[in-house]
Amino acid sequence: MTRVAKQPEHDQQTHISKLSLTNFRNYATLSIGLEPGAVVFSGDNGAGKTNLLEAISLLTPGRGLRRAPYADVAREGGDGGFAIHARLDGPDGPVEIGTGVAGGDAAGESGRRVRINGAAARSAEDMLEWLRVVWLTPAMDALFTGPAADRRRFLDRQVLAIDPGHGQRALDYEKAMRGRNRLLAEGSRDGAWFDAIETQMAETGVAIAAARAELVRLLAAMIDRLPGAGPFPQADIGLSGALESEVGTSAAVDVEERFRQALAEGRDRDRAAGRTLDGPHRSDLVVRHRPKAMPAELCSTGEQKALLVGMVLSHARLTGEMSGMTPILLLDEIAAHLDAGRRTALFSILEELNCQAFMTGTDAALFSSLKGRAQFLTVDHGTVRPTIVSSE
Repeated sequence: MTRVAKQPEHDQQTHISKLSLTNFRNYATLSIGLEPGAVVFSGDNGAGKTNLLEAISLLTPGRGLRRAPYADVAREGGDGGFAIHARLDGPDGPVEIGTGVAGGDAAGESGRRVRINGAAARSAEDMLEWLRVVWLTPAMDALFTGPAADRRRFLDRQVLAIDPGHGQRALDYEKAMRGRNRLLAEGSRDGAWFDAIETQMAETGVAIAAARAELVRLLAAMIDRLPGAGPFPQADIGLSGALESEVGTSAAVDVEERFRQALAEGRDRDRAAGRTLDGPHRSDLVVRHRPKAMPAELCSTGEQKALLVGMVLSHARLTGEMSGMTPILLLDEIAAHLDAGRRTALFSILEELNCQAFMTGTDAALFSSLKGRAQFLTVDHGTVRPTIVSSE
């Protein structure tokens, strides 16, 4: 289905109007009604606020914001399975989406099932037809200083939000690379088998690199729309990787052939290393703080957080413009490390985006400026109830 971007009105917003959980984390059963716009979950640490965001994050392909094994997601003391059900309301009318695993399937990552309007979906990617979900968690605060694998994962999730086919390309590449690594480990010299696998790696690897490069180009243009002296500084973003640097200057077929040749010529080196050393699985996202002309990893913790928030908000805006669906935002403990000015700016941008944004915090008072403009809910170890919020 081709979607057309709608005018920013609440009745055009795609939002979750009802969320139901069964045997998910610390929730035996839960069913809550939700409103469009901002939703604030407050409560003590360990009460289950992030668990609710995690459940929503599983309404999109992948393993959710914690990347947890399904066996860990299932409630302790349950049957080993779990279920998540959401009712979506939006410009295309109501949609029912359910996902989860049966008790006997929780130990296997392939056991997850998805149903849309009661019918079994072909794959989790089918959920992208109805909603996109973007998140920012405290674990991502170390994105710029942590390993490149975390930045690649962050980048690929951003690509997936505007290019639903990216997930399958990544899976195909990983599967082919595992096959090549296995041949290397076994000491195989079967040239025909290597050629077949390396051809597939070249095709999917270049497609991955091209999709990443396009995302960076589009996101950079969206970041340019942030106020130059605003609370969330503009970031200069780029890619570090041989394929990513080539896809913008050469035809894809030529890049594929060069990568295939590099893989073939590198077999002995990779055999000694025990793994494939070249490819998009080694690329990196490079970020600089534009106003300070400084690499993001050298900025202060507060500056890194502000940069990251600006990038996520810019990506949310890009996703809305590209897909016609403003994504649902999950912002875990977002207010705790932002001063009052940045909190006010964040809330204003969220309203401008016209998105349903779920935010968590131990103190509802940090969100009190949203009184009358947000739904406040208190989370208390398996229960959720309305919050009484006083004005600032």
